[in-house]
Amino acid sequence: QVQLAESGGGLVQAGGSLRLSCAASGRTFSSNAMGWFRQAPGKEREIVAAISWRGGLTYYADSVKGRFTISRDNAKNTVYLQMNSLKPEDTAVYYCAVRGSNWAPPGLTEYEYDYWGQGTQVTVSS
Repeated sequence: QVQLAESGGGLVQAGGSLRLSCAASGRTFSSNAMGWFRQAPGKEREIVAAISWRGGLTYYADSVKGRFTISRDNAKNTVYLQMNSLKPEDTAVYYCAVRGSNWAPPGLTEYEYDYWGQGTQVTVSS
């Protein structure tokens, strides 16, 4: 059974940093694109960042470019999201996701991902 476990969320002041981790178990995802999404109250879930299976190709939403960095460690079956210069508008539940198809490119919509974590809350105070 595949499980994705996010960690690293919490409460931080504006301008601060957090590092989210998502550890996968039940299957090796070294050949699968991975992504981070977020959903704020009253809003639809949106993509934040995505990374190819080798890590050579990344995508960032315009709202986080230059502040967030996605990375992965295939040996640990883990994807990370380093979040710097956090803003109150970054407050949301953050989800990691994995594409089920091997070698598929990073997807930009939630419908392209097959496995999801339970989410971790990130709250940025002003």
